[in-house]
Amino acid sequence: MDAQIVVVIAGVILVLAIVASIVVLRRGGGKFTFDTKNGTRPRATEGEGNTPGVAFKGRFTMLTAAVGAVFAAITAKLWSMQMVSSDYYEELSVQNQTRTVTTPAPRGRILDRNGVPLVTNRASLTVAAYRDLASDTVLVRHLANVLGMPYIAVRRNIQDYNQGAQSLHTIASDVRRSTVAYIQEHPSAFAGVEVVERTERLYPYGELAAHVLGYTGTITSEQLAAQSEAASQGESDAGAISYESGDIVGQAGVEIRYESLLQGIRGEQTVQVDASGSVVDATGAIPPEPGSDIRLTLDLAIQQACEDGLDHAIAVARQFGYGNAARGACLCLDCTNGEILGMASAPKYDPSVFIGGVSNDDWNALSSEDSGYPMINRAIAGDYMSASTIKPLSSLAALKYGIYDETQTTDCQGWWTGMGDANGRWCYDHSGHGVINLQRAITMSCDAVFYDIGKGFYYDEENPEGLQEMFRSWGLGEATGVDLPGESSGRVPDAEWKDSYFSSWDDADRAWNPGDMCNIVIGQGDILVTPLQMACVYAGIANGGREFVPHVFHSAVSRDGSGSAVTYEPRERLSGAYRQDSDLALVRRGLWGVIYEESESQASHFTNLSVEVAGKTGTGEKSGEDDYSWFVAYAPYDDPKYVVAAVVEQGGFGSTSAMYAVRDVLGAIYNEPDSASVTAGDGVR
Repeated sequence: MDAQIVVVIAGVILVLAIVASIVVLRRGGGKFTFDTKNGTRPRATEGEGNTPGVAFKGRFTMLTAAVGAVFAAITAKLWSMQMVSSDYYEELSVQNQTRTVTTPAPRGRILDRNGVPLVTNRASLTVAAYRDLASDTVLVRHLANVLGMPYIAVRRNIQDYNQGAQSLHTIASDVRRSTVAYIQEHPSAFAGVEVVERTERLYPYGELAAHVLGYTGTITSEQLAAQSEAASQGESDAGAISYESGDIVGQAGVEIRYESLLQGIRGEQTVQVDASGSVVDATGAIPPEPGSDIRLTLDLAIQQACEDGLDHAIAVARQFGYGNAARGACLCLDCTNGEILGMASAPKYDPSVFIGGVSNDDWNALSSEDSGYPMINRAIAGDYMSASTIKPLSSLAALKYGIYDETQTTDCQGWWTGMGDANGRWCYDHSGHGVINLQRAITMSCDAVFYDIGKGFYYDEENPEGLQEMFRSWGLGEATGVDLPGESSGRVPDAEWKDSYFSSWDDADRAWNPGDMCNIVIGQGDILVTPLQMACVYAGIANGGREFVPHVFHSAVSRDGSGSAVTYEPRERLSGAYRQDSDLALVRRGLWGVIYEESESQASHFTNLSVEVAGKTGTGEKSGEDDYSWFVAYAPYDDPKYVVAAVVEQGGFGSTSAMYAVRDVLGAIYNEPDSASVTAGDGVR
């Protein structure tokens, strides 16, 4: 019979019983006892209303009323619960018997600009169980033997408190099919153990572009705490993903930068539980929704050329005696829109080591100095002295502020004494360049001319920091805004910075001096830049001063695969300062001369290209280490499209090693490999 009807009938009976009791009591209370022993007029034995019987009757009436009130309240509550709020309490009852748990969603893939998968997913057979299975010692031990895992490890995975209490807990991933078959063929021996198919990241090209792509891992307690704090302060976005313990999230590179797109929508599974909360059955399920695919600006062929070209440059450096050469970076940029077509950093790492959790040994290797800190993306986070690659900006500054004009010359004798013999400095070519003008000084990288420029700025009362202002106007000293985490801002030193940075020094030593200016004008001393910053500078030189924000994101493919959900729109970052177009033309012509006039051996590597190139060598000097090799170039010279920048730590002169990385990338772009013989260079800086 329906519970509501039962309650109604019970309530009616209870009310009738209370009414009947009251009626009976009232009738009994109307009878009196008379005393007629003395033949007098009948009267109440105990007097008017003061007999014990009357008092008892009154108390009983009050008790009856109180009991009636209690029963009335109970009846009203039953009526409310069963008739008015029955749906609410029925829902609570169902909730006590069921739980809704989430199931992980596959992450979106990461593709190159042509749709070639750089990161995808693969199916993984996973053995899992609910937490209550940990109490079955015999089963856990049997399962450990079958999986070839320690008993304590299996038990710990089943009890993992980083995963939801009613969720399936992963015991082992990538289980062999023979093991899975054995478990499935013996269901009675593995009651409660399930085999589910999950997805894990797959890197078809191994270490290729690892610093751009990044890696994934289990969400950390710090990340969960940050999420909770943002939610408590009302700072989380309305559509932000709500993470749970055990979720796999991006931890570096594109994986973390575009986490909101790559992360899918979790599915839901309804499970039935007993009084202790243990899962006894699973019912309806909503399947998870995969994340969106990301299309990057990277071109697989150019990316491979950046990786191979950097390896080639390091090998050449070692071939010619630079045994410490092992680190560096190489990148290719589209100067017309800021798209990064390739980006390599050495040493590399394999992102697949993070699948399922990185071991202590692997982590120690990835974060040690002996291994070269392979997780650092040196293309965006490597702080280097720019060396002579900054001389085009020094030239533009000199022309703008009237420190040195296009007709002025310097007689370079190899030893510069512009500030007296005591403060003399060598030009890199100790034999000297003779009488040389500004354009030729860019081509030959003559330090003497630029020492004159540095000296001129130091003694210029109107624009003593005009050089630094020029550097900053082209984006040095601040991050480019690339859509990758971990970018460095570099440094443009000046008097204020030196006074603050060396605060423990004496006042005289902290003062900005002519030597400081002569250092930064040729890219030495305390100035720091990243390879990406210099690539952007040369993109601006090639593009009339305009620099675009560099980026690796091209578009996101909608989850249903019907088209692009988000497409990147190029954004102009800045417009580099210069006095007039003829100044920029002078700098460009000087850079063209670097490729074809500075050195015959250097020119031989570019005359076999069908397009003309402009570029600059650089040799960074760091105390206690071999020289750092730089080379930055753009092509075609008359209609610029590509900028390539490379640096090899302790790789020697610019033409000794870094030049080969740049030439290999251009060769891949134009399908014209370098046919010139490999030489150690001839002192070209």
